[in-house]
Amino acid sequence: MATDFWASSHYRRWIVDRATLRQAHSDDRGYATEEQLGLLGIYFAHLITKLGKKLELRQRVIATATVFFRRFYLKNSYCDTDPFLLVAACCYVAAKAEETPVHVKNVVAEARTLFSSDEYDVKTFPPDNTKLAEMEFYLVDDLECDLIVFHPYRTLLTLCGKEGSMERDGEDSSVEAEAGEVGTGIDDPRYWGTGQGKLELQEPALQMAWFIINDTYRFELCLLYPPHIIAIAAIYLTCVLHPSTRNSIHAQLLSRSTSSVSSGNSSSAAPPRRSSRQANSTPARGKAKERQMDTIGWLAGLNVSMALIATVSQEIISLYCLWDRIDE
Repeated sequence: MATDFWASSHYRRWIVDRATLRQAHSDDRGYATEEQLGLLGIYFAHLITKLGKKLELRQRVIATATVFFRRFYLKNSYCDTDPFLLVAACCYVAAKAEETPVHVKNVVAEARTLFSSDEYDVKTFPPDNTKLAEMEFYLVDDLECDLIVFHPYRTLLTLCGKEGSMERDGEDSSVEAEAGEVGTGIDDPRYWGTGQGKLELQEPALQMAWFIINDTYRFELCLLYPPHIIAIAAIYLTCVLHPSTRNSIHAQLLSRSTSSVSSGNSSSAAPPRRSSRQANSTPARGKAKERQMDTIGWLAGLNVSMALIATVSQEIISLYCLWDRIDE
């Protein structure tokens, strides 16, 4: 694995701009609108998730398979390929890349069972294992053998002080340290600011942020933004959408405004006398508690563009609006 995300093939070759995405879908626009192409992306990402769960793949492997699917269609079009065969190939290659290989016979069998069900009614999936093996070579060739994928999960857990193993969606989703993500080989202040303190999220709020990251793979955000930006955007949305977290932030703002008013009123009065021990210990404890609880200050301390975070958050919200139009 690359020692640094910024030196990896993920950053150097697979973070693209919107003009590249528009060019990649130029052939498909002759058969579908931009909205329909977005719905197709959601549809096949959901299909990868279903097949991955049937193969008992971890969420990280499913996310890698989805990224492979997105990267493949930067160079190809839906109208010239069989996306159902590609879905199976992406799961097969991603399982190998993440060191949890699945036998090709199992992939073919599970894919045929899933695709031929009444929900999808795809009867043309080939029963021959060699077809999937052939598609694997086409996929790896178009990926230029760049099989290392960085994900937002590790960044989310580290920023929230939850580096250990966690249960997500009924599966063990222990996330190993990744080079290039926070906590491993990238303590550069340009990336994380001072790095002081961890954001204290309640378990339900952390789950919401995790699920938001899962949902981002149904859109093309993984091709447009580095994983740490997506992780922070998920935290930002969680602070807005999770009720108890939102109420906690409102309480912080109210407390801050109240304390500023009270300090302004008492500035003219003579300060009360107290011992040197009280003067030295009490403010330190108060500041430490404030650093732990100041969510807005914590977000502001990250050395990232909050305008960019707001843009990514708005794109995630737009994804949910588009997602509501598809019947899964």
